[in-house]
Amino acid sequence: MSLEEIYQEMARTFQRETGTALAGDGDMAVRLYAVAAQVYSLYVQADWVGRQCFPQTAQGEFLDRHAQLRGLERREAVAARGVLRFERESGSKTDLTIPSGTVCLTAGQLRFETEEDAVLPAGETAVEVRARALEPGAAGNAAAGTVRVMAVPPVGVNRCGNPEAFSGGLDREGDEALRARILETFQRMPNGANAAFYQQGAMSFPEVAAAVVIPRPRGIGTVDVVVSTAAGAPDSGLLAELTEYFRTRREIAVDVQVKAPEVKPVQVTATVTPRAGADRKAVLAAVENRLRAWFDGRLLGQNILRAKLGALIYGVDGVENYTITAPAADVTVDRTQLPRLESLSVTGTV
Repeated sequence: MSLEEIYQEMARTFQRETGTALAGDGDMAVRLYAVAAQVYSLYVQADWVGRQCFPQTAQGEFLDRHAQLRGLERREAVAARGVLRFERESGSKTDLTIPSGTVCLTAGQLRFETEEDAVLPAGETAVEVRARALEPGAAGNAAAGTVRVMAVPPVGVNRCGNPEAFSGGLDREGDEALRARILETFQRMPNGANAAFYQQGAMSFPEVAAAVVIPRPRGIGTVDVVVSTAAGAPDSGLLAELTEYFRTRREIAVDVQVKAPEVKPVQVTATVTPRAGADRKAVLAAVENRLRAWFDGRLLGQNILRAKLGALIYGVDGVENYTITAPAADVTVDRTQLPRLESLSVTGTV
């Protein structure tokens, strides 16, 4: 009910009860309009409260509270990780120290810092160091060769770079993704013994992008939990953490093993026709970035469909048409396999 409708109803009631019609600019009309505004605000507030009462429509912190009632938490952002390469023109006569926390940047001011102390040995011209994005989130997933500037160059080091892409960055879980997980707990209620219990437990870790549960892989009383991260296969530290998590929560006498997925390489080759007037180089780069970003750990157990690849390409602004030559057919993936982009070639028509 709108504010105007509430006011008109009040005005009609006033006239019916008193026999006096309100003048549009009279004192009583102003008073009734002010009351109508307050009544309307109560309608708005009641509607808002009603939406927050149910997980299907709740938002923000109120959706978080629904999640807590189901034993879930919103997944926080995860920083992208990779390797930084530090170089000099010629070998030094002494070892050069590259301290932990050394910051390097892309042209777009994305910052990455080393996670450990490193040494460029005497006589060597380059060393690679593990690093992470300073700002968590998908924005830190930088393509190879884009990190080129050192904020404060270590003594004796001339340049930096990233020989491989930074990957694994995930944004903080949004309302719709969290809502889907909450509603799933009603559809597949975890009972401490079923697949939903193990899958939802694995997905409670922010680093985990996807999880698949295999019941009885080694006979009765065995469970395998296969997980992937946004960067692909999980490291040994995450696997150990998940193993301990399930060890304290599993059913009695059940053997639970947490495993990394089997990687299935996929080759993609596409020819793109940019739209007339579009920047050809920029369009091809955007298509390549879109495809590379799509191949992450969330594809665990999912088939690679040519139709989906085509939709990704055609969805890039400036694409007029495209042709996919590889894969020649849809790629079938087992539940425990993770498709990985082995090679990507995006060329433009002449």
